Amino acid sequence: MNAEIQKLGNSGQSVYRRRHVKTDGRDVYLYGYSPPDREPVTEELLAAANSAELRWHPLRKEWSIYAAARQNRTYKPSSTDDPLAPSRPGLPPTEIPFSDFDLAVFENRFPSLMSGAKARPSAPDDPATIAPADGRCEVIVYTPKSTGSLATLTQERRELLVHAWIDRYSALFALGNKFVLPFENRGDEVGVTLHHPHGQIYGFSFVPAVQQNAADAFKDGFDLEAKIKSWRKDYEIESAGGLSAFAPPFARFPYEVWLAPVKLRRGPWEFSKEEIAGFATLLGNVTRRYDTYFGRPCPYMLSLHAAPQGAGNSFHFTAQFYPLLRAPGKVKYLASVEQATNIFTVDVLPEQVAAELKKI
Repeated sequence: MNAEIQKLGNSGQSVYRRRHVKTDGRDVYLYGYSPPDREPVTEELLAAANSAELRWHPLRKEWSIYAAARQNRTYKPSSTDDPLAPSRPGLPPTEIPFSDFDLAVFENRFPSLMSGAKARPSAPDDPATIAPADGRCEVIVYTPKSTGSLATLTQERRELLVHAWIDRYSALFALGNKFVLPFENRGDEVGVTLHHPHGQIYGFSFVPAVQQNAADAFKDGFDLEAKIKSWRKDYEIESAGGLSAFAPPFARFPYEVWLAPVKLRRGPWEFSKEEIAGFATLLGNVTRRYDTYFGRPCPYMLSLHAAPQGAGNSFHFTAQFYPLLRAPGKVKYLASVEQATNIFTVDVLPEQVAAELKKI
């Protein structure tokens, strides 16, 4: 077997990972249920020149990332210029230098965070506190097909996605990152510029304020395991394999839905084989419910909230869907009040959301 191919040990499932280093030094990983042993092609998309830094907001007490090179990132390419497709003769090179794959991960060509990033040290007369934008940005491509969604992927492919997430958590924490965030943006309303089914993974060198607040709440005794049980009657939409899909009573977005293990798990790396299957099932079913209810592919933001480094054993994993629609044909805009205060105005009660989505 190729030395770059390894068998992963996730819950007894036979999953293989192949590492390939591109000409520009960026990593590409192929994941599959059988060893990904295809030969790479020679022509590749190469990384652009990148630089980034963090700047501290003294009033909000949070970091922002400044990555000017991202202004030149790929914007709504034609189907023949799809950079997430397999590389094939006669077509422009892509980010994945293989003629086919099951699931692929590669280092972002236009990253916001970079391993070993350097920023000039802040001087006393600087108008802002500056720090290196250290970390890692990866793209995870769900399928070689240019169309599709979590709802249309097979259950087997969604489970492979969960296994790949688990492996990337391990890899990015091992690089010294303090928090790892897999996420997906879907739809024009969210600002998606590449419609090939994919997500991203950010490894942060610090714990963002939202996740630090959550870690503090869990340490202070917030018991999500008990809450999920008590919410089951009025807020649960469905359950599968030891996981629950529910509309949180304190949702900020209309039709917001969370997925969480019924028993406390800090992250998917603690899932049993049954929980991996249940998580994969709910990822597809919730997306399908959204598309059916709104009568169109629903634009949303999906983020996976697992324990940051140092959070202890009380942190309870959730995957959170934030749709950008408030009703069929009506977009939810985040306007002045939400942006200025971070206080959201929600147009529908979560218990109503649960009842409506449960019917589908």
